[in-house]
This record gives sequence, structure tokens and C-alpha cells, in this order.
Amino acid sequence: MTILDRYVLRKFSVPFLYCFFCFNGVWLVFDLSEHLPDFVKGRATAGQLLEYYGSQLPEIVVISIPLATLLALLYSLAAMSRSNEIISMLGAGRSVLRIITPLLGAGVVLSLVMAFFNYESAPRASGVKKEYVSAIKDGVKRQRVLSAHLFRNREDFRTWFAGSMPAGGGLIDNVQIIQQNAAGEVLEQWHARRAEFDPYQARWILRDARHSSPDPEGGPAIIELKDSIVIDGWSETPWRLASSRMKPDFLSVPELQEYLKFNSDFPEKRLAPYRTHLQYRWAVPAVCFFVVFVAAPCGIVYSRRGVLGGVALAIALFFLLVFSSHLFIAFGNAGRVSPFVAAWAPLIVFFAAGLYLLWLRSTNRDLPRFRLPGIS
Repeated sequence: MTILDRYVLRKFSVPFLYCFFCFNGVWLVFDLSEHLPDFVKGRATAGQLLEYYGSQLPEIVVISIPLATLLALLYSLAAMSRSNEIISMLGAGRSVLRIITPLLGAGVVLSLVMAFFNYESAPRASGVKKEYVSAIKDGVKRQRVLSAHLFRNREDFRTWFAGSMPAGGGLIDNVQIIQQNAAGEVLEQWHARRAEFDPYQARWILRDARHSSPDPEGGPAIIELKDSIVIDGWSETPWRLASSRMKPDFLSVPELQEYLKFNSDFPEKRLAPYRTHLQYRWAVPAVCFFVVFVAAPCGIVYSRRGVLGGVALAIALFFLLVFSSHLFIAFGNAGRVSPFVAAWAPLIVFFAAGLYLLWLRSTNRDLPRFRLPGIS
């Protein structure tokens, strides 16, 4: 790494850290002001508050890093342009692409950081936020319970009805299981006060159970009452049963992959949101890298008069990316476009726009003019 690279990185890193921590601080103030009455009512302890805000940190990191990167790039490059440092670098034989090379490296690192958080912890953070606040407010242990939950295994023709079960898996109370054949005829039924899953031997244990099956000769159903019934070979797991009620927005990459694997028999329209969000988990981190191609040519100016227009253009393109991403995700969830297009199309267009702007700046051409209303 040359002295020039270290200098450019230092100019970028200081405003980036300021922006990043300011965004997190502003979010903390707003969130605390919104939920302070709930925390006071539940007499929240310092440990509970640290656990709550620690669980929400990954989501805030994912939200704040791209915007902090954009603003820091615009500020640092515009500041170097106003002081004629960019002109000096170009006069020394460095191209625009060579000047921003360390910034591209920083974009890659920040994208990897975002990918780390967006892989698992950030999606879960948004999903458990209400549960944490409700648990603190009511003074109870945080636990999400599914009541009157119905699950249909279309591959094995098995239907489950659970009176109540934790969303993360575990003991199932008041369970009924119906086994059918391909023609829809009932072959067996189980009723149990409680169902337990043994993950090590992949088997179900039904407690205080009743098993019934039709009489082959057409008589009354054959009923057996047992303290426990052990069943091997079923493909269902507690997580698979509960996942059919989970929203794709709050599932991590492994959970989305597992959902699509075990629920592949679901209609394609129902699986579309999960396929779309799986692609979106990988697309979001790339924003930090792509934003360098937009912010760099907009922040680098060769005169003192062109700063505002470039900054406005970069911010407008960024928020257009955010809007179009949400729009395409909605199309993907509805099955109107493919999951890949829904997740990546806005980013690809944003990246292409950045390459075009970088080409204009590298060849000393004027950028497209973007004027705010009332400013000539």
C-alpha cells in the first residue's frame, strides 16, 4: 500500500466513522424514546437493556453502513477536490481509477462485514424486536408460541395439528397427527398430550398417546392407548413444523435454505418470497462496493462550482436504488419476476450507472446535471 493509498483511506475513514456512529446514536435515541414507557413499566434491568440493544445492533449496522459509506465518500472526495488535492494527484500521473482503488478495497471489506451480519443475525434482529419489548414490558421470559398451528406434509401425506408449540421448536402440546394415502384416505391417527423430538436419533416420542386405525374388515376403528409411542423415520422436525408460519423477512440464510429444502412441495407462489429473500440476503452487502462507483465520480470535481450537483446526483441515485429495491422485492414476493431479478436488477442498474459516471469523470467529461428545485 502506497502513501497515496493510506492518505485516501485516512481521509475516508474519519468521516465514515463519524457518520456510522452518529446514525447508530440517532437510532438509539429514537428507539429509547419510543420504548422507554415499556421499559419503565416492566422495570427493565441493565442486563435486559443490554441484551435487547445487543440483539438489534446487527440490523442497525446493516442499515447504517451503506449510507455512511456514501456520505463519507462524497465528503472526503469533495474536500480533496476543493483543496486541489485531486488535481495534484491527476497531475502526478495518477488516473481517477487509481485514486479510488483503496476506496474500492474499503468497499469490499465493508461488503464482507455486511454479509457477515446479514447472513444470520440481522434478519433475526428485526424478527425478535417486538418479542423482546413485549417480554420486558410484561416481565416474562421471551418466548414466541404458535397456537392452533396446522402443518401439511404433502410429500408423505401427513397432517399435523399442534395446540401450542414454541416457534423455535421444542415440546408440542395437544398434538394430532393424521396419516393418509395418495387418495386422501385416512390410514392412521395419533392423539397425544405432548410430543417430543429426539434430534440425535431423529425420532418422535408421543406421551399419553392414543393411536387409531381403520378396521380392515370394516368394523369400528382399532384404538390403542399407551403412555408413550416412539415413531422413527418421519421427515418432520420441530423447526420444519414451525417454519411454515415464519415470514421470510426474519429468516437467516441457513433457515431460508432449510425452509426451501423441506417445503419444496409447497406451491411455487408460496415459495417465491423465500426464494426472493434468499437472493436478497446476498445482494444487500454488495451495495457498499457498488456505491463507490457512484459516489467517487460525483464527489470528484475539478472546480469549486460543481460540488453540489454531484452530491445531489449521488444521493438521488442512492435513494432511487432503495426505492426500486423495495419495489422489485415486492414483485418477487408476488411471483411477478424471478428471485434473481428481484434482488439483483436494481443493483446491476445502479452499478452500470456508476460505471458510466466513472467513465465520464475519467475522460474529463461533464456529469449529467442534477439541479435541486430553486437552485440555478
